[in-house]
Amino acid sequence: MDLREELPGDHESVRDVHLRAFGDHGRVVADLADTLRGSITPADGLSLVAEDDGRVVGHVMFTRGLLDAPRRLVEVQVLSPLAVLPGHQGTGVGTHLVRHGLRTLAERAVPVVFVEGDPAYYSRLGFLPGGDHGFRRPSLRIPDAAFQAMTLPAYEPWMTGTFVYADPFWRHDAVGLRDPHA
Repeated sequence: MDLREELPGDHESVRDVHLRAFGDHGRVVADLADTLRGSITPADGLSLVAEDDGRVVGHVMFTRGLLDAPRRLVEVQVLSPLAVLPGHQGTGVGTHLVRHGLRTLAERAVPVVFVEGDPAYYSRLGFLPGGDHGFRRPSLRIPDAAFQAMTLPAYEPWMTGTFVYADPFWRHDAVGLRDPHA
């Protein structure tokens, strides 16, 4: 398996990974990834793919978010979305993508990475409940256990407060859980 930055020629393959990995929710996630892609620059954000025998089998994005800390706004990163083709799930593809991304972000002096996801999965990668660090979730629709963060070496103890997603997450309604019966 090879890990590398996403290239323009990978967009359709990446979209397919999200569509297949997320089932009924795949279109929302794929559309979110398409929108977020435009916010990634060489110095800010990261989009990585995993290839197996020349085929894209996994994808992860890290994009800009903000931490509304008492001293000032702090630029942070959001791990989302992460997807692996169903036939490759459980083989370490997602873990390798996330760890590679976290190493890169640590080198760029990113202080905190936030994720909204399964605590059983992300805790294995070193993420902790966001509240343990004094972070507040941006929506009450995010279960406490799903709101997680990882502090990197550039983190300082005064960096607490409310995490704020970038606009595309809100536009695509990709924050928290919706009550289908409401």
